[in-house]
Amino acid sequence: VQLQASGGGLVQAGGSLRLSCVASGIMFDLMGWYRQAPGKERELVADVTDGGVTNYAASVKDRFTISRVNAKNTIHLQMNNLKPEDTAVYYCNSKSTLSGFQQWGKGTLVTVSS
Repeated sequence: VQLQASGGGLVQAGGSLRLSCVASGIMFDLMGWYRQAPGKERELVADVTDGGVTNYAASVKDRFTISRVNAKNTIHLQMNNLKPEDTAVYYCNSKSTLSGFQQWGKGTLVTVSS
């Protein structure tokens, strides 16, 4: 499975962006977005199960929405009210909760200016 992320860019604080991730093969049961800011560790932003159960980091809850379209092997991350601290490279992740096997996309850069 290859994961292709897109949708990053430069936006002013308070703006919105929508990230997309397309899997070339079958998506594992847990799909998510992670991010890594300069000098910081990679952290979970949000994930969604194949049944549609979502989970969010406290810092993005009520601002970001993750969604999944199984028929199109696609997940999205709608990011609203962006803040400078959201600036990071965002990575798509696909994980089998049964085996623990996971794969990563190459990442897409999100820059939020103040």
